[in-house]
Amino acid sequence: MIKNILKGIQAYTNSFSLISKLKLWKYFAIPILISVLVAIVIVIIAFTLSDNIGHYIASIWKWDWGKETFEVISTFLSGLIIVAIGLILYKHIVMALSAPFMSPVSEKIENHLRGKTHQHRNTSFSEQLIRGIRINIRNLFKELLFTILILLLSFIPVIGILSSVLLLLVQAYYAGFGNMDYTLERHYKYKESIEFVRKNRGLAIGNGIVFILMLLIPVIGVILVLPLSVTAASTQTIKEIQAKELSK
Repeated sequence: MIKNILKGIQAYTNSFSLISKLKLWKYFAIPILISVLVAIVIVIIAFTLSDNIGHYIASIWKWDWGKETFEVISTFLSGLIIVAIGLILYKHIVMALSAPFMSPVSEKIENHLRGKTHQHRNTSFSEQLIRGIRINIRNLFKELLFTILILLLSFIPVIGILSSVLLLLVQAYYAGFGNMDYTLERHYKYKESIEFVRKNRGLAIGNGIVFILMLLIPVIGVILVLPLSVTAASTQTIKEIQAKELSK
């Protein structure tokens, strides 16, 4: 598991140079635009709702003493919760809508690494989009469920200390899952792809950890997160698919 997590992280080291070598930047134009627009919308909603929700929570405090302080704290905390939920929604919305644009990128990387002699499924733009939406809706609900459970566990002494680590791993897993599926959709059907990622969850987590950390970088993170994470996921997923084929 740890070995595969490290593989998923190390795959990023050659991503930038591979994108430049294969002249893939032009394919990322629309996905980057989608990424930026979705991020802007989520940030605006977060700022708008945090004030309203914070004010509502502050109304619970019936005493004049400390009321302003309580309202500031409640506004800040509500903002954090909204941003956290927004981050989850951001990942899956962007990944779903970017699927038809990322699949050709993944295919070009595979042709570069394996040549054009390998066989794979041919899918249309609409099929890629539908699959991307289907995968990400599934992952969205599962991630929200696990996130709620982990947040509930965070109130338990001792176990609660691990909640932040668990939240990062869950977020990373589903981010990596989405990035890997751009390659998997050419080789496996829906259920087969889910099983493949389960068996290689370390790779998904490793890829997703860098994905999440990149989003913490203002502006640049939102722009570069898809190109680098998809390229890293594609190279490592292709290697695993090839190893699986050779072992048969």
